[in-house]
Amino acid sequence: MKREETIKDKKLFNNIIRNGKFKKNEYYVLYNIRKEEPKINYGIAISKKVGNAVTRNKLKRQTRVIIDSHRNLFKNSNNYIIMIRKSCANIDYNILDKALVELLEK
Repeated sequence: MKREETIKDKKLFNNIIRNGKFKKNEYYVLYNIRKEEPKINYGIAISKKVGNAVTRNKLKRQTRVIIDSHRNLFKNSNNYIIMIRKSCANIDYNILDKALVELLEK
């Protein structure tokens, strides 16, 4: 995931969560909203309840790798927010990969 593709603006982040469509499973909640630009932007959110900083950063890194490896499943001209749930804390990478791919294919 490139730096230009990340969503850092708090207003935009909250707008996507409030007004966007969402899908969820045991490990992730995926919000998306359509935009005019033909570019995909991503945001990753994780609660402090999931674990310490090391655990949260590890889960964010793994999620970024999953996003990069399955970039073709994301639709153009959409903004995405991926919220990582607490149940991801001690789960294997392959299970997380399958869970996010299944969520994107819905």
